[in-house]
Amino acid sequence: MKVGSILKACRNRSGLSQEELACRLFINQSDISKYENDVKEPTISIVSMWAQYTQSQEVLVAFLCGVDGMTIMQQILEGATMLGMILGGIF
Repeated sequence: MKVGSILKACRNRSGLSQEELACRLFINQSDISKYENDVKEPTISIVSMWAQYTQSQEVLVAFLCGVDGMTIMQQILEGATMLGMILGGIF
């Protein structure tokens, strides 16, 4: 699984539209779409700000720690806090 699906799930969980997130990140809505569809790769600064504005920093930590995308997606859908699970050694 690529990062686009994870970014999209984080955005959806936060209730932001592509347009709203694009405005906060000072980029075009089309770039949000490209990132979410893995057409364009976001910079680490974009991913960091994306995590901040969607309140999903724990997702970024999990991804950077090597947690597989399917596990991350499952945890997002279940509303679990992945940082606690990572620090608790569940992953």
